[in-house]
Amino acid sequence: MKRKPRNLLGKMILTMTMSAVLAACSSGDAGTGPDISEVGTKSAMENYKVGDTFKATEPFNLSILYSDQPTYPYKKDWLLFKKITEMTGVTLEPTIVPMSDYPQKRSLLISSGDAPLVIPKTYPGEEAPFVSSGAILPISDYIDLMPHFKDKVEKWKLEPELEGLRQEDGKYYVLPGLHEEVWPDYTLIVRNDLFEKNSIAIPTTWDEVYTAAKKLKEIYPDSIPFSDRFEFKSTLSIAAVGYGTKAGWGFGNGLTYKADQDEFVYTATTPEYKELLTFFNKMVAEGLLDKESFTQDDDQATQKFVSGKSFMINGNSQTLVLHRNDMNKTLGEGKFSITKITVPGGPKGQLMSGSRLENGVMISGKIKDHENFKAIIQFIDWLYYSDEGQEFAKWGVENETYTKEGGKRKLAEDINYNGLNPKGTKDLRVDFGFSGGVFAYGGTTDLLQSMFSEEELVFQKNMTETKEVIPAEPPIPYSSEDRERVTLLSTPLKDYTEQNTLKFILGERKLSDYDTFIKELESQGLSNYVKMANDTYKVYKENKQ
Repeated sequence: MKRKPRNLLGKMILTMTMSAVLAACSSGDAGTGPDISEVGTKSAMENYKVGDTFKATEPFNLSILYSDQPTYPYKKDWLLFKKITEMTGVTLEPTIVPMSDYPQKRSLLISSGDAPLVIPKTYPGEEAPFVSSGAILPISDYIDLMPHFKDKVEKWKLEPELEGLRQEDGKYYVLPGLHEEVWPDYTLIVRNDLFEKNSIAIPTTWDEVYTAAKKLKEIYPDSIPFSDRFEFKSTLSIAAVGYGTKAGWGFGNGLTYKADQDEFVYTATTPEYKELLTFFNKMVAEGLLDKESFTQDDDQATQKFVSGKSFMINGNSQTLVLHRNDMNKTLGEGKFSITKITVPGGPKGQLMSGSRLENGVMISGKIKDHENFKAIIQFIDWLYYSDEGQEFAKWGVENETYTKEGGKRKLAEDINYNGLNPKGTKDLRVDFGFSGGVFAYGGTTDLLQSMFSEEELVFQKNMTETKEVIPAEPPIPYSSEDRERVTLLSTPLKDYTEQNTLKFILGERKLSDYDTFIKELESQGLSNYVKMANDTYKVYKENKQ
């Protein structure tokens, strides 16, 4: 995969960052952490190392927060739980929370002191509100107890990305899922049969998306060439990268690091952001992009696509399969063809953003006094970070849910997963509990792609060969006091930006009014917000020197 060259300053920062994190990885945050020898050692393995299967010397129960996905709802008798106990001696005791309420319920449980010891499904950044209270463990103090985690961080050179997790105290409080490589998934799904029928090239840039949509509108005047889902936030996110900016799902804290200036700016005030909005404003104005893309629910957008009223929609590998199944019913099997296209490039080129860190695990601060402290950390290390544990969480039990020959895994004859084995009468997630979002994430590219279809492998190959990965931005480790002030500033700024982003694209506000929009952001505390970010960044940088 191509990587964008860094300037000299970026290389200096990266070198300092890697040195700092390597020191932390090898010494429990450079000697500032607690004495690991004092933690509870009951049930722990004495010489636990890379390649070992964790096995408690004495069985114990472990509480865990469980995000219940309605597509494959929790079952107490899943093979997943039975085998975890059989293999490790650990019996999980889940606190079941509906996925829709998970963030809110997780916050309430942590704040009240009632959270289970293990708190998965936490995205980097979501741990910040709980740092100052001591409610969650500064896990970076204890990674010497996690040989598989340390091995992958060092082997895959993930130190710079982990650095972004550190709080003002230099520690991090969430264990992210670790990927060997950046994993792109969302893009445009298109009716490639109609593209081929009408001699329209598959778009490789957003300008070509416009040209293709214009031709489709001419040929099918009653159609909506592009009608989107996810309130258009996924498309804005993937398109913004090629424009050299951030938007939609990728807008984040609203700040963009400018390497040539060595400072952060507010994303929506940049020419690149305005250029992005200008492009989609043109799409809407000419009837090529459905205005309802920003307000309709996903089912409405999907229905337009699968019924043949629209020809492009945002999606991923799973929604591709779902659309295909629906279209077999609505349009007829063999009477259509759809595909995921390589994410179109923009004015800044064929760029791709993305972190190799995924959602991960927080650990309750209550664990400090637990007699099985060390054993619990070893168990988490094995399940979430060892090759064996990751394969188990994803594929299940060899010769029971899958077979493996010559390194190639294959689902058992009667088991299906996401269309991989459509004749299977049982589902790997629904009936067995494997490949769910609480346990199965991260891992080698081989493991990740082991469940990809052939066409998804082609998409990944094209993305790898086409795209340059933009470098990660430096962190802004706010103090707990500053974080509260920053939240009070950033939330209304982001809300106002999203509201006006929609207005500019839909033409409800003229693009000639953009300078006025920026002044309106200034009146809401924009300068203070950006100043706090840059002041914090400068202190962080000085402390690293």
